[in-house]
Amino acid sequence: MSFESIATETTLLNIMIRFAVNLLVLFILIRFIYYRFTRKEEYVFSLFMMGIIIFLLISLLGTVNIQLGMALGLFAIFAILRFRTVNYTAKDMTYVFTVIGVSIINSQANIPPPVIGALIVNTTILVSAVILELFLKKRALSTMIVNFSKPELLRPERRKQLLEELSAQTGQEIVKISVRKIDVNKGSIELEAFYADKIAD
Repeated sequence: MSFESIATETTLLNIMIRFAVNLLVLFILIRFIYYRFTRKEEYVFSLFMMGIIIFLLISLLGTVNIQLGMALGLFAIFAILRFRTVNYTAKDMTYVFTVIGVSIINSQANIPPPVIGALIVNTTILVSAVILELFLKKRALSTMIVNFSKPELLRPERRKQLLEELSAQTGQEIVKISVRKIDVNKGSIELEAFYADKIAD
């Protein structure tokens, strides 16, 4: 069995070999990149299963009478129905798209030279994700909603004191705030606090 046959022939053994490669790439992408930078355990299972199902679905399309466009269209409809009520961020949706793209590439792409072509494409995707995460993480700010009860600190001249108060209250180094809602009757304020999140290992 040659590398070229693995990339071109649709046999059970070849599909399983490509599946193992795809699973390795997904593991690096989801566990060592997505989870490290987001810490969202609830989406890890979904991303893995999505990648696995997409890979197997596309790989087996050659054995049934169905067009690629129709298969992807059906998946898109089911994905929209399933995820439209989930509070996904833009980054989460980008990882969903990346997982789908990687699985499709690994299941169908015959990139010459065999193995080296697939290795270069997958490595490019993974390295791009790491570089963007590291580059944007230094500049991106995480947010949290804070209920505050000291409206007098909202004055511009007491801005520094407000940030120190919020930092002590939340345990994070708050760098800026945005007022979301003020309840004059109850004397409460809803703030959106921005802080630089540390990268966890």
